[in-house]
Amino acid sequence: MQLNRNLSGKDFHEMFSVATEWLEKSVTEVNALNVFPVPDGDTGTNMLLTMHSSLEEAREAATSTVADVTKKMSRGALMGARGNSGVILSQIIAGLARGLEGAETCDGACLAKGFEQASIAAYKGISNPVEGTIITVIKDVAKAAKARSLNGDSDIVSIMEEVVTAAGDSVANTPALLKVLREAGVVDAGGQGLYIILDGALRYLKGEADAMQFRKPQIIPSKISLVPHSITSPESICDDEIPFGYCTNLLLKGQTLDVDKITAKLNKRGESLVVVGDDKTIRVHIHTLDPGWVISYLTTLGTLDNVHIQNMDEQHEDFIEMQKEKSPSGGVSMVAVVAGDGFAEVFSSLGVSHIVPGGQTMNPSTKDIFQAVEKCAADNIIILPNNKNIILSAEQVQKLTKKSIRVVPTKTMPQGIASLLAFDYDADFETNHHLMSEAIGTVKTIEVTQAVRSTKVNGLDIQKKQFISILDGNIVSVDNDPQVSLGQALDQTDVSEAEVVTIYYGENESEAGAESLSASISAKYPHLQFEIIRGGQRYYNYIISLE
Repeated sequence: MQLNRNLSGKDFHEMFSVATEWLEKSVTEVNALNVFPVPDGDTGTNMLLTMHSSLEEAREAATSTVADVTKKMSRGALMGARGNSGVILSQIIAGLARGLEGAETCDGACLAKGFEQASIAAYKGISNPVEGTIITVIKDVAKAAKARSLNGDSDIVSIMEEVVTAAGDSVANTPALLKVLREAGVVDAGGQGLYIILDGALRYLKGEADAMQFRKPQIIPSKISLVPHSITSPESICDDEIPFGYCTNLLLKGQTLDVDKITAKLNKRGESLVVVGDDKTIRVHIHTLDPGWVISYLTTLGTLDNVHIQNMDEQHEDFIEMQKEKSPSGGVSMVAVVAGDGFAEVFSSLGVSHIVPGGQTMNPSTKDIFQAVEKCAADNIIILPNNKNIILSAEQVQKLTKKSIRVVPTKTMPQGIASLLAFDYDADFETNHHLMSEAIGTVKTIEVTQAVRSTKVNGLDIQKKQFISILDGNIVSVDNDPQVSLGQALDQTDVSEAEVVTIYYGENESEAGAESLSASISAKYPHLQFEIIRGGQRYYNYIISLE
């Protein structure tokens, strides 16, 4: 990127794509800044998902004008906004689009106007704006950009350098403005996330995109001395303590919707209320003790989509456990390679500190696994590859880190889950590695998928798109019906020794389909107990665990 060059629509989209990748590198660190008494999921994750949605919506418009790109980004951000931070970020993008309306290209002065509108939109979208948060950061950014622009500087790099400096100073000052941040000993998570996005954009403009893959964003330290209070354990919370309630986030679609009227109606029904959008599509975010009332009211106005309701009391307990992990204890952290968001939830619930997305057709590199290892608080790390093609990559991590690495050679995700269930919190590092490795043999895995080409394997004549069943890595059956194929695979295992069958259904399958599958198996093997869980995995219709 050359100095004084105007950004085209393609440049603008690419700039924020690079900035989003920059944010993704520090999602865990931004999440760790979440504070109470208004827990709101994972700030970094919510902002990242919002940015992904924004950029995906604008992908086809990337060769159009800056105005077209930002308009699409605004729509995508509104549709995909997650959590309080994501909704506010969507408003910042909406304001940016408003400020760049009609612009074919964008220079520094144009971008300054966009930031000014972004600040206005962020404040307007919140019923009770709180200083010391992301809205303060965007306000300070807009002020700095405008001042530089009024001095006659239209160079986009110069403007963005001023913006990033102002954002960093603003984030560092957030604890001085907000008591809850001072008490928790952190800067504002949303403000930090916005700083990283802006910093990533500047680095793109300065031609540093390639070098960024080998670096990580800076976590801004506070300007004032912070001494975190001790974290209260869940057991010590009084029975009469006020609950946090439910973080309720949804999209309302209808006709002649009134943002102001809806805001007034919901204002006394909870905290952290954000209502943004237009007369046809509105994003609602609220922390409430009665999400049912909110849902009932909004369904009288239109149809609901993307409804997410999170129990913030459980998030509080998760936060406490996270803080325990962050303390220097010489404990054990676990890293797992996982395919499918449903499986990711299962592995996280069983104590995995960091998930590396990957599996069949998208094997992560040693570097990907190494980066996850480095994010772990503990010095002793157990890695679960969950795929035979990833084991060797995982074993190379020890050469790159000073931490102690042990790889449990799991070849399937059910093996990984069995290993996690064998983990003993009272045992030492080496003992747990032994216990988890032994547990691999306690489970059998059957994976049901469709053949991508015709072939002959193990004496089986397989036609393209037929359903094949893979038993612990070996193709053992094929049929046009997945239930028949699975049944044939089960016949080749010693089902009499199994007690529990868990069916993980993939992203293109339904719970009803999985229930039908379990019913057909149960009719033949009535002694088995069944569990049905959404795995969300691609390529495999079903992954079945026999224990």
